[in-house]
Amino acid sequence: MLTRLLTRRRALLAGAAACAAAGTAGVLAAVTGEEPVRPAAPAAGPPARRALKPSAYRLQPLTGYGPPRTASHRPLVRHEPLLRVSGRGRSMVLTFDDGPDPRYTPDILDTLAEYEVRAMFFVCGEMAADHPDLLARMADEGHAVGNHTWSHPLLTRLSRGRIRSEMERTCDVIEKAYGERPVWFRAPYGAWNRAAFQLGAELGMEPLAWTVDTLDWTTPGTRSIVKRVEHGAAPGVVVLSHDAGGDRTQSVRALRDYLPNLLDSGYHITVPRRQLT
Repeated sequence: MLTRLLTRRRALLAGAAACAAAGTAGVLAAVTGEEPVRPAAPAAGPPARRALKPSAYRLQPLTGYGPPRTASHRPLVRHEPLLRVSGRGRSMVLTFDDGPDPRYTPDILDTLAEYEVRAMFFVCGEMAADHPDLLARMADEGHAVGNHTWSHPLLTRLSRGRIRSEMERTCDVIEKAYGERPVWFRAPYGAWNRAAFQLGAELGMEPLAWTVDTLDWTTPGTRSIVKRVEHGAAPGVVVLSHDAGGDRTQSVRALRDYLPNLLDSGYHITVPRRQLT
């Protein structure tokens, strides 16, 4: 026990002496300007990590990351045209193809205005270019204008480039005369193909066909046209008629007969909303 106490005391005295020597060396260095002898460095170990400059470490976005990007919108490409449309209650859509024709389109617009209803006009670009005033009137009176190609060709016999040209030129004419680009497209003769669906979608248009064909282009007689419309009437029905492409006198007269009858039967004649699914 006594031996342990003496050993501990010697260690304390040795430590005190070392501190005193270090203090003395510091004083001597201050007086003489001489650098005191430093104890030898300990054995080499792992190299010390070099301190980084304040600006050397910053949060940087990783390549390919950062704020989420908006996914590119890919248009929905259908494989068949819409035949009916959704709407409230007993809604129906009246459509007229191949115009505008100054001989018949104004009379159709007059009848629609008389009953305060709106319809759709699928126009051909070459006709629209010659009669922009009729497209302007359609816009003023709330009718929808769709794309029916430039020259009414059979699309299934055209190259992809020709189909695009037929559609795109007509879109441009409609936008200039009507004020907006069309969002609906109808293939002439109802002849659709894959290119027509794809290109129409790329140009922002939905394909719309019809449910009831009046066959007015065969000039079957006014009464026959009226019967086809009234017998085919149902919610969501799309009726096909013409305001150009031949003698459309029967089409004009038939509209005057069946339109008030449809309204009296509780049908709501309107233009469709664009369907996104």
